[in-house]
Amino acid sequence: MVFSSIKFIFIFLPVFFGLYYLFPNRHKNQILFAGSMCFYFVGTIDHPEHFILFLVSILVDFFVGLLIERYQKYKKVFLVTGVVYHLICLFTVKYLSFVLSEMNSRIPGFDISVDIILPIGISFYTFQGISYIVDVYRCTVPAEKSLLRFSVYISMFEQLIAGPIVTYGQVRNELRRRKIRLETVLNGVGIFVFGLGLKVLLANPVGKLWTDVLAIGFESISTPLAWMAILAYTFQIYFDFFGYSLMAIGLGKMLGFNLPKNFDFPYLSRSMTEFWRRWHITLGSWFRDYVYIPLGGNRKGKAATVRNLLIVWMLTGIWHGAGYNFVLWGFIISLIIIIEKLYIGKFLERFPAAGHIYMLVLIPLTWAVFAIDNMGQLGVFFTRLFPFFGQGVWSIFRYDYIKYLKLYWPFLAAGLLFSTHLPFNILKLIKNRFVIAGILAVIFIASVYCMYRGLDDPFLYFRF
Repeated sequence: MVFSSIKFIFIFLPVFFGLYYLFPNRHKNQILFAGSMCFYFVGTIDHPEHFILFLVSILVDFFVGLLIERYQKYKKVFLVTGVVYHLICLFTVKYLSFVLSEMNSRIPGFDISVDIILPIGISFYTFQGISYIVDVYRCTVPAEKSLLRFSVYISMFEQLIAGPIVTYGQVRNELRRRKIRLETVLNGVGIFVFGLGLKVLLANPVGKLWTDVLAIGFESISTPLAWMAILAYTFQIYFDFFGYSLMAIGLGKMLGFNLPKNFDFPYLSRSMTEFWRRWHITLGSWFRDYVYIPLGGNRKGKAATVRNLLIVWMLTGIWHGAGYNFVLWGFIISLIIIIEKLYIGKFLERFPAAGHIYMLVLIPLTWAVFAIDNMGQLGVFFTRLFPFFGQGVWSIFRYDYIKYLKLYWPFLAAGLLFSTHLPFNILKLIKNRFVIAGILAVIFIASVYCMYRGLDDPFLYFRF
């Protein structure tokens, strides 16, 4: 079930929150668990094995946590068992098809193939489960004794499908006792509506330009159109995921939870290092706390730091999907960050204008590697972006971009504007609640109209 859909907004939310607010506090976890299970079941109704895998994962993490805490002598065995279970599940459903396909094409006589549908949300609830058992192993948090509370932590529908990735320690107290205040609920509604608007009114329409260019084919587009297209994808992936994260945070407030922020205006960054502190913050924090620091971080010299960064970013690339483009993307990001840390980082900090120009070029180029999974087509696309370095010199003399610029310039301009603090600062200056309510009402009505017309595309991060 997609947040930006008529069914979710006009059926699921009224029924769920009607029950959630009607029942007393001592029953809210039961209502939240039941609602979250219904939410996930609807999303997996065509693949019940995905629902079963989800339930089994919850049980595995719950009992592994208890065993780690109770049997300290063998806690490392239980930790490894829990982590290996998750990694096997994730590899099987996310990467096995790709691996077998590559073996079929490269090993004569090898002919084994499987078609595995990726369970929605598995990348996110897997990381939450691993973080929980590692934190119990480290004695950072005590093992949860209530299966209901633990199940609510893993399954909360507002962050189950695409994050933010929430650690148990961040919501432990709220799982036990949370206060539902009208002001907080209304604040959550406003955040949800604003996120809905970013998704439906900005991410979806600007993303159509990228879809149009894919339909045309990279071989047939001009250089200006290629840059417009990757700029469109740059805005689409940001406002799609930023919008989802805001909707999740808004729903969390309506439920009485304070979910962590996931974005902090990343396109205003002056370096790739800064960018990845601002983009998908909870994923970056996860890799820092559970991979980079345990490997030694930057405490063991330059060589170890380089190694650790390479490991983290290769894993980050692989986490996003099975494909050579994700491996290449992770390697490129790690290489850029290593160069910044060793050579140019201080220069970029000293001259922020140079840093912004530097990132203005790098951000869309790295998203191009992320978006295009065919290595041959990726090469063709780069000959259109940089025609003088390939066979696409002719592409700078075509005028196909004029047609698409007329169609999409308002969305490209809006993407540029909403990547800055300006519109958000203006909203903060408006103190009149009726004005804010009117703006949100317009956003909501326009979003619902677009959804009614069928413009409710799935969130991009559902596929990861």
